[in-house]
Amino acid sequence: MDAVEQALQAVLDRVAAAERRFGRPAGSVALLAVSKTRDAGQIGRAAALGQRDFGENYLQEALPKMAALVGAGLTWHFIGRVQSNKTADIAARFDWVHTVDRDKIARRLNEQRPERLPPLNVCVEVNVSGEASKSGVAPNELGPLLACIAAMPRLHLRGLMTLPRPEADFGRQRLPFRELAALLATHRERYGLDTLSMGTTADMEAAIAEGATWVRIGTAIFGPRQSVE
Repeated sequence: MDAVEQALQAVLDRVAAAERRFGRPAGSVALLAVSKTRDAGQIGRAAALGQRDFGENYLQEALPKMAALVGAGLTWHFIGRVQSNKTADIAARFDWVHTVDRDKIARRLNEQRPERLPPLNVCVEVNVSGEASKSGVAPNELGPLLACIAAMPRLHLRGLMTLPRPEADFGRQRLPFRELAALLATHRERYGLDTLSMGTTADMEAAIAEGATWVRIGTAIFGPRQSVE
């Protein structure tokens, strides 16, 4: 095994172990490999090992990699802050957007999603920690945004996403994920929600304990993050 193969298998083992530990069905948690700052060669290696879902934070960094891997059958997720002037390319090139946090962005993605493609899968980012430095809608403002997105024909509203404040204590890690899961439960039936995008290398077990369906893992697969100019 090379380094990526060993690391990817270790992450898959962590996910499976957490599923067993917390009574989740086997295979109920999907792995989103965060490929920000990684080159097409690294992504292609992970793809050759069976990984199909990759998350990118920056459009201009992502586009060359997506072009290089166009025939690889990959599913691309946008997981960074969505800027208004980037929505056309995001709507046209990505399969998922996890970070919709305002109606203006949702409307632009809906209007710019090409008719030849299926509706764009979207999650609403929720700022459960209330951090001023973080994106995301406040929990008490979530309902109106969900209703707005649900009415858009070129978007497929899937669920909720969060990136909470880092915590070292396992019990404290679980709290914001529990809050997001409760918000999903409140709105699940009305909107047919099925997705909780939460958990990273440092806290994936806590997220899985609270119902994550996607965990977003970069460092544990690819090693320490490289800098981007």
